[in-house]
Amino acid sequence: MQLTQKELSLKDTLPSGQCFRFSEDNGTWTVKSGVAENCRTLRVRQEDLSPITDDPYWSEFFDLETDYESLKKDFSKVSPLMAQACAYAPGIRILNQDTWEALCGFVVSQNNNIKRIMGIVERMCSFYGNGGFPSVKSLANAKEDDLRSLGLGFRAPYIVNTARAVYDGLIDFEVLKNVDIDEARGMLMTVKGIGPKVADCALLFGFHRLDCFPMDVWMKRVMATCFAGQDKSIFGPCAGVAQQYLFHFARTSGYFDEPDCKEN
Repeated sequence: MQLTQKELSLKDTLPSGQCFRFSEDNGTWTVKSGVAENCRTLRVRQEDLSPITDDPYWSEFFDLETDYESLKKDFSKVSPLMAQACAYAPGIRILNQDTWEALCGFVVSQNNNIKRIMGIVERMCSFYGNGGFPSVKSLANAKEDDLRSLGLGFRAPYIVNTARAVYDGLIDFEVLKNVDIDEARGMLMTVKGIGPKVADCALLFGFHRLDCFPMDVWMKRVMATCFAGQDKSIFGPCAGVAQQYLFHFARTSGYFDEPDCKEN
């Protein structure tokens, strides 16, 4: 299976705030995924994506089975701005990550920037996971002071709360993958430390709930400016994919720096 950069762009997908265990060195991307001893490491270059296409694990991780070309065509019919966002970075894909790693990672992400999140997650992996992501059990039994020493600060009890909710069965990953999206969000938000944004990001990027539409400051600006009075339903059942194209476009293109950024 041959992929072009328009079908899968590493530089647009990996640093887009979906995952926190990756690095780039002279065009070689290193990605880690998985808990404890099940951790896997990918090394890949944009010009040779065969390490992804030839390995079922990484093919699923980069969501190669989803027809993004059809999705982009459908999204582009919604508005000229949506078509522009799809054309701006057509190789973005929604990563199909380990559910626990994604959920925990987005709890860490609160009031944080990507560089700092990545540093904290790396220290957590070294301290609890032997290089792999810490298991649910290890964090359910973690001491908050130890977590604070890794840079988690006020997030330390939130990590323990989340791990204990999963470990005790209060949060069931299989249920979260299948119930109505509002119900899934509500279930996650019963855990102290998980608010709407963390819940939505975890559902989209960890549970592959493509119907989930996280709203941060960028997306609120996009919707208010370009889709006033409308909601995610205009993008269809895979609105979460449209959200990522819009989010990346808004954050990196400079479009919203223009004096008048309203659609014509």
